[in-house]
Amino acid sequence: MKKKILVVGGGGREHAIIKALKKSPDCGEIWCAPGNGGISYDAKCKNIKSTDVDTMVGFAVEEKFDYVVVAQDDPLALGMVDALAAVGIPAFGPDKAAARIEASKVFSKDLMKKYGIPTAKYETFDDPAKVMEYIKAEGKYPVVIKADGLALGKGVIIAVNHEEAKEGLHEIMEEKVFGTSGNHVVVEEFLTGPEVSVLAFVDGKTVVPMVSSMDHKRALDGDKGLNTGGMGTVAPNPYYTADIAQQCMDTIFLPTIRAMQEEGRPFTGCLYFGLMLTPKGPKVIEYNCRFGDPETQVVLPLLDTDLVDIMLAIWNGTLDQLDIRWKNGCAACVVMASGGYPKKYVTGLPISGLDENGQTANCFVYHAGTKLDDETFLTAGGRVLGVTATAETLPEALETAYAGVKTISFQDAHYRKDIGQRALKALS
Repeated sequence: MKKKILVVGGGGREHAIIKALKKSPDCGEIWCAPGNGGISYDAKCKNIKSTDVDTMVGFAVEEKFDYVVVAQDDPLALGMVDALAAVGIPAFGPDKAAARIEASKVFSKDLMKKYGIPTAKYETFDDPAKVMEYIKAEGKYPVVIKADGLALGKGVIIAVNHEEAKEGLHEIMEEKVFGTSGNHVVVEEFLTGPEVSVLAFVDGKTVVPMVSSMDHKRALDGDKGLNTGGMGTVAPNPYYTADIAQQCMDTIFLPTIRAMQEEGRPFTGCLYFGLMLTPKGPKVIEYNCRFGDPETQVVLPLLDTDLVDIMLAIWNGTLDQLDIRWKNGCAACVVMASGGYPKKYVTGLPISGLDENGQTANCFVYHAGTKLDDETFLTAGGRVLGVTATAETLPEALETAYAGVKTISFQDAHYRKDIGQRALKALS
C-alpha cells in the first residue's frame, strides 16, 4: 500500500528529499510543513513552524501519516521523533538523545575524545576571559571558535589574529547573536587539508555511507567572506578515494555508531560527517544529525535505490539487508542567494526565468527560500534557489548548472562563480 508521507522543514534540502521520495512507487500522498513556494508544486504544504512539535504531531495524527521525515536539526533536537513515536507514527531521524551529537558541540567533542575518534585538539569554555587566556597561551593562529548549540551552520568563527578572536567571541558569548547556543564555546586547533562531507544512512548498528560531496561554505569566490549555510556543492568529492573511505569507515564511522550505542543513544536516520583530510589522516570537524544542506541537493539525485525502501529499512533495523546503489556520474549545485546574505538582505523580490513549475531546462531547481504570490515566485530567504545538474563528468555538470543559473534572475542575486573549481584541480 502506498505511504502517506510528511516531510518536516521548508528549504532546499527538504525539496530534494521530496523529489527523491516521489520517485518511489510506494510513495502516495506527500506533504511538507511548512514547505515553501517551490515545494508546493511537488507536495501539499501546511504552514506549521518546524519547531512547533505539538502542533506538528497533532497534524500528523489528524492526517494519519504513515511516515514522517524530520529533516531539520531544530525539531530533532527538540524531540519531534520521540513525540511521533509516542503516538505510534514511524519517523526518519534520531530521537532527542541521539540528536545531541549535533545539538551540543561540547557533547560531540567529548564523545570523540572518550572513544578515540580522530578530531582537532580542543577545549571547552563558558567564560570569555578564559577563552582569550587559552588562545593567548596556545599562541597559534588561525584558531577556530564554535558556539556549542545549533546556529544554522553559521556559529563557527575562524580567527586569524587576536582582534578577530576577541570580536568573534564577543558576538557569540556576550552579544548572543546565536542565542543560548553561545553560552558555551569550543575552541579548536585549525586543521588543514581538503574538506569532505559524507552523509550516511544509519539504523543504530549499520552505517551505509552515501556518495561523498564537497561543500563551499564561504559567501564569496576564492573561499572568502563570511561562513554561510553553504553556497554550493559537488559530488562525488575527488579527494575522497576508496582508501580514504575505508580508513574513515574503520576509524570514524563505525566507532561513532558504536560510541552512540555505548552511551545509550543509538543513532538512526542520516548522520552527517564533516571531515578534514589532514596530513595526519582524516579527522572529524563536525557531526550533523540530519541530511546536510546543500549536500543533499547533489547526493540524492545520484541515488539509484528507492529512498522509501531505505527509510523503512532504517525504521525496521534491517539496513544491512538492503543493497544501496548509486548512479555513475557527477552532480553540481550552485546556490543563488539574496544580496547581503548571510547578513541583512531584502525579501519579497520577484524571480524571473523559472517555468510554471518553478524549474528551468536541464536542471533540478531546489527551492530554499521562495514564496508564491499570485503564481509569481518571490524571494523569501537568504538562500533562495539551489540550481543542480547531473552529468557523466563534473565539468559537464558544472557547465549545465551555471547555464541554468544564467536563465534565472532576481534583484541583487548573489552566487559564487567558482563552485567545483577545487574539485576540478584535484581531478586534473
